[in-house]
Order: sequence, then C-alpha cells, then structure tokens
Amino acid sequence: MQRRNFIKLTASANALIMLPSQVMSMFNTFDMASCPVNTNKKLVIIQLQGANDGLNTVVPINQYDLYSNLRPTIKLNLTGNNKVITLDSTLPLDAQVGLHPALTGFKSLYDAGLMRIVQGVGYPAQDKSHFKSTDLWLTGGDGTPENNAIESGWMGRFLEKYYADFLSASYPLGLQFGSSDNSLGLHGAEHTGLSMNLNNQDLNGYYSIINGLGGEPPANIPTSDFGDLLQFIIQNDASTNVYASSISTAFNAGTNAATYPDTFLANQLKTVGKLISGGLKTKVYLVKISGFDTHSGQVVQNETHLGAHASLLQQLSEAILAFVTDMNNQNMGEDVMGLTFSEFGRKIAQNGSLGTDHGEVAPMFLFGSVVRPGISGTNINLSEATQANNYQVKTVQFDYRRVFSTIMQDWLGASNSTLNYSLFDHTQNTGFGTQKLPQILKPVHVVPDNCYGDSVVTGSKDLVKNEVHIFPNHASDQINIVGLDNITQVKMMDAEGRVVRTWSENLRSDKLQLQLGTMADGMYVVNIQTATRSYSRKIFVKKQ
Repeated sequence: MQRRNFIKLTASANALIMLPSQVMSMFNTFDMASCPVNTNKKLVIIQLQGANDGLNTVVPINQYDLYSNLRPTIKLNLTGNNKVITLDSTLPLDAQVGLHPALTGFKSLYDAGLMRIVQGVGYPAQDKSHFKSTDLWLTGGDGTPENNAIESGWMGRFLEKYYADFLSASYPLGLQFGSSDNSLGLHGAEHTGLSMNLNNQDLNGYYSIINGLGGEPPANIPTSDFGDLLQFIIQNDASTNVYASSISTAFNAGTNAATYPDTFLANQLKTVGKLISGGLKTKVYLVKISGFDTHSGQVVQNETHLGAHASLLQQLSEAILAFVTDMNNQNMGEDVMGLTFSEFGRKIAQNGSLGTDHGEVAPMFLFGSVVRPGISGTNINLSEATQANNYQVKTVQFDYRRVFSTIMQDWLGASNSTLNYSLFDHTQNTGFGTQKLPQILKPVHVVPDNCYGDSVVTGSKDLVKNEVHIFPNHASDQINIVGLDNITQVKMMDAEGRVVRTWSENLRSDKLQLQLGTMADGMYVVNIQTATRSYSRKIFVKKQ
C-alpha cells in the first residue's frame, strides 16, 4: 500500500461510510417555498464511551448536602477554590446546577446561547453492560424483551429512509471517527455500510490510497459463505472509490477557523470541521472518546477537581468549544448541530476506590447555534438512591429516543413515517414523535409541522423493513422483485448514478422477473416505483 501524501492530522481517525437505500424524495409532500431548506444540515454525535458520571458532571446544587453525604471523598466543592461552576442563577431551584470545574468551555457556550443540558436521560429496563447498552442506544432499543435484539442502527435507518435520494451522490451519508470498530448505529436495515480505517492518515491522500488498493478482483467467485464475503468486500471496494475523490477534495479545500487543542477528541472534530468547510455533504458524523468507566481513580484524593474524569471533561469541553467556534467563524454554525451521549450513568454513591460503579440515567449535552440554551427537565432526585436499591436513580425523565426524535423532526424535518422507520415505533398516539422535547431549538430553527407531516406507518417491524424484496443480491442474468403494491417502474443505476436500464411497460404486478441482458459487473442501485411509493435496493451484478 502506497502512503504518499499522507501526514498526521489526527491522533486517530477511522471512518465508516454508509450506503443508504433510495426510497423517496425528501420534502415531496409540501411546498418548499414555505419550508426551510434542510439539505445542508448536519448532525455531529459524540459518544462518551464507558458511561459518564453525570452527577459529578452536572451537580444538583439544590441537593448538595445529600450529594455530599453519598460522595464524601469524591464530591466537588460548592465553595472555595476549584468549586463547581454555577451555570445559571436564573433557573428554577430544582434545575440549579453546578458544572464540573473542568467544563469552562461548556459555561462559555451556555452563556453565548449555544448549549442545552437534558437531564435524566435513559431507557426502560437499563442494561448495565457496556456493550449491550451501547448497542441499545445505537439501535433504538431498550432493555425490554421486545426491543432488545435489533440488528440495525437508528442512524442508519434514518439515513437510508430520509436521505434516500442521495444514494447515487459521490459522498457518504455517514462518517465515523475515533475507533477501528464500525458503529452498529450507522448500519441500515437494508445496508450495513462500509468500514475503513484511516488511522494516522491525512485525508488529502485518501483518494490516492483508495485508488491504489485491491487491484483486479478474482475472476471466479466461489458459491459458498467465503464467496459471499468476498463478493461483499469487492462490492464495498467499488463503492469506496466513488467516495474517495469527494472526501479528499473536501479535506483539501476545507479550512479551520479556530484553534483546536491537540487532543484525541479535538483532532477528530477538527477533521470534521475541515470536511464540512470543504463542502462535504455528509449528513451524520459520529466521533468517540473513551475512558469514562471510572471505577477507580476518578478523582485525586483531597483534590476532587482533578483526576481521570476531570481530564476527560476538559478534553470534551475544549474540543466542543473549538468546533462550535470554528463553524460559527465560517458562517456554517446554523447548519451544524451536535450532541453527546453515553451508554448509561453511574451510581449516586461512591465506591471504595475513589470512583463510581455502573448506574442508570445521565445527562446529554446539545450544542450549536440552533440550540436553545437552558435545561430540559429537573435535577435527578438523589433521595431515590438508597442502600435498598444499591444507590440507583432509576427514574428516566427523558427516553433518549425522544431526544433523537425531536432532532430528526423539529430540526431536520423528518416525517412521522421516517421516525417510525428509524425507531421502530408504530403507535400513532403514543409514539416518540408525540413526546418530543419542547424548546430545545431556537424558534427560528424549528421546522413547522406542515413541512414534515405524512401518514404514520403502521404494522410490524418486518413489514416496515421489507416492503420490497429484491433477489438474488449477487445477480447474474436476472433479478426478482416482490412488493406489497403493484410495481409500475424499475430503474437500474450504476455507482455514479447513471441510469443504465429502465423497465416500465406492462409491469403492473407485485411480482416481477427481469432479465438483465448485457450489463457490466459491478454495484447497482435498483429503484422500484410502486403505485404508492418509491424504494431502492443495492445489488451486485457478476456475470457467470
């Protein structure tokens, strides 16, 4: 592998590229003249791996005595040097909080009207396994049996549903940084995406490297599990080449208009900022910072404002402040919104190792020019944590899916059916779309409800995910299509979005068998128009 043109920009950066299905046109049910244009909007999600201790991040001032009793040697000071930062004295008493002393950047953002805290976020039947709880947050699930084994991510389903018309674009809809593991959250119901490692690589060399990978694929693919895996790799390699040029071009064209600290998280956000500045139209960026599993050494004895947790919060605070400043200095702030999440919180009582053990709820932080400053909810009730329940606060003020539903709809403009598809929520009167958080966005940035309304999808999860089947996925001479409605038109597009075949005569059936004829090997998108809707599926053609 050649590595010319590669220099180190980030301490570590790994990218996951999503290939969503083309389903329906965005905003095709209302008058665009009266609705905001949302195509440039981007969401930046920061994952705090390890379960952040929310109570030492956002201290409930109105319960400080109880907080001190439960955390006698790890509590943060309310007075004196290195005391907590009073966030906002105008808030009601039950929402009065002190930020960890390391969060000076958060205080600056809040005072500038660029940050909101959402208190007590979680989900029903909390699973305190790091791996499982992370999967639940990323898939749109929870700890109940019916929502505990979802195999695709809510971000992936959202992308493949809502931004479906951009499948043939030359840029990826989702990018992941900060981990060599591909995030389950960006795996769609129909498409699992493509993972690649860009560790220690400067993206201005991305195009050169990708074009030098792989060589010619094997002439004969065996009919076996190995052959299927090999075909998947070949297909993904072809897709990567489509995106390589746009990623490299955006990186080279972009700039940063703020000074970032040289930390793991800040370097990720610096790369994201440069890609956005350079014109990359990727919709969702997922970045990660680990180390929040603070069972021991969370604080320094007798200097509780210091320690592992303080270092992580300082890195988080400084990185986000630099990123928001960067976007605003380049007049891009109103197109970018960000948030943080962690898989669960920590117990209210300290343990015997200057640390905290696995708990339940935790705060989320929303940031950017579109965010309305303030606090959603009230301080968690510390009296709920007793020895009898192992010092847990179990009351969930806000299901995390309510937060994401609010953002998807009120800021991005997603329809009810898109919310249902993304979060597997099929109850019209009690769905997450009816439980959105009020006032988390500045009014000017809220999409009016007439700009996202269409009918709520009902039915089973499998029906929503599989309204149209196309097989075989590795086609040679023909493809078979089975749908719920009569199919009126079928188009095949190559990886660059060019239409190469069209069938529209005498279809009118929910079952079709179409001959491919002469067609080059490669990845194609099959667009299927039915009597009521439009779908797309990705297939790979390999002639025998």
